[in-house]
Amino acid sequence: MTQDAIRIDSLKKTYADGKEALKGVDLTVPAGSIFGFLGPNGAGKSTLINILAGLVVKTSGQVKIWGWDQDENPRQSRAAIGVMPQELNLDPFFSPFGALEVQAGLYGVPKSQRRSDEILEMVGLADKRDAYARTMSGGMRRRLLLAKALVHSPQVLVLDEPTAGVDIELRQMLWENVRKLNRDTGLTIILTTHYLEEAEEMCDEIAIINHGQKVAQDSTANMLGQMDAKTLVIVPESDINTLPDAAGIQAEQRDDGTIALNYRARETSAETVLEAVRSAGIRIRDVRTEQAALEDVFLALTSSAK
Repeated sequence: MTQDAIRIDSLKKTYADGKEALKGVDLTVPAGSIFGFLGPNGAGKSTLINILAGLVVKTSGQVKIWGWDQDENPRQSRAAIGVMPQELNLDPFFSPFGALEVQAGLYGVPKSQRRSDEILEMVGLADKRDAYARTMSGGMRRRLLLAKALVHSPQVLVLDEPTAGVDIELRQMLWENVRKLNRDTGLTIILTTHYLEEAEEMCDEIAIINHGQKVAQDSTANMLGQMDAKTLVIVPESDINTLPDAAGIQAEQRDDGTIALNYRARETSAETVLEAVRSAGIRIRDVRTEQAALEDVFLALTSSAK
C-alpha cells in the first residue's frame, strides 16, 4: 500500500480558448480515506477528475495514482482508479450483467477473475441482472454506474455527484455501500457533492477548490474548528421583553421563542454571554450550543473575490 492514494503536484490545465481551469493545484489524498473534494460550479473540480480518469490531458504538473505516475505508467495509473460519472451514460441495449462484462473486458480482466454477479448483488441489482438498462429507473442506472466503476477492483474510487437527483432511500443505500467498501476493503473513496451535509457526515478529510486553486485542505473536524463563530441558544423560563445586549454579542429571538446569541469564541467567552443573559433578567430553562456547519466553512472560503 502507498501512503497517498492520489498525489498531485503543480497541476495546471489551460484550454485552447485560453481559460485556465487549474492554476497549479497541489493535492494529496490519504490511502484508505473517504475524501471530500468540494467547490462551486466552475471551480475546476470536473477538470481535475477528468484528468485523473484520463479523459482530459493536463497542461503541466505531476499526477500519481496509487504510486503510479500518469505520464510514466499510464496503464497502471488508469487501472488503479474507478470513476462513477455524474452523467447517466449507459448503453440502453445492454443488461446490467452484460454491461459489467463488457467493462471488465475493456480493462482486461480475465473471465475467471470477473465478479459481475457479486458486484450486482452488492449494489442491489441482482434481480435486474438480465433486464435491459433502458427499462431501469434513474436510481437503478446510477447504481449500475457504481457497479461499472468497480469491475476492475480499483484501489481508488471517484464518485462524482453520486446522489444528485436521487431519492432519500437510494442515497442512504449508496452511502451504506460506500462505507462498507471503505471499511471492508480499505478502498480509497473521493467524493464530489453539492450536498455539504453529506461531505460533513461521510468524509474523513476535505479539500476545497475555487477559481482553479486549492483554498483549503484538512480533516473535516479541523476544518469545522476553523470557524470560531458560535451560537448559544437559550430557552427562557417565561416570555421576555428585552434581549441581552453586550459587546461582541448579537441576540435574536427565534419563532419558537428561543434566544440565539451569536458570538466569536476568540473574542467573547461563553461566560460573558451568560452574564449578558442574567443582566437582562432572563431565567434559563435550558441551553444548548450550535457549531459551525461545513456550509459555513465552504462559503467563507469560496465567497472571496476572484
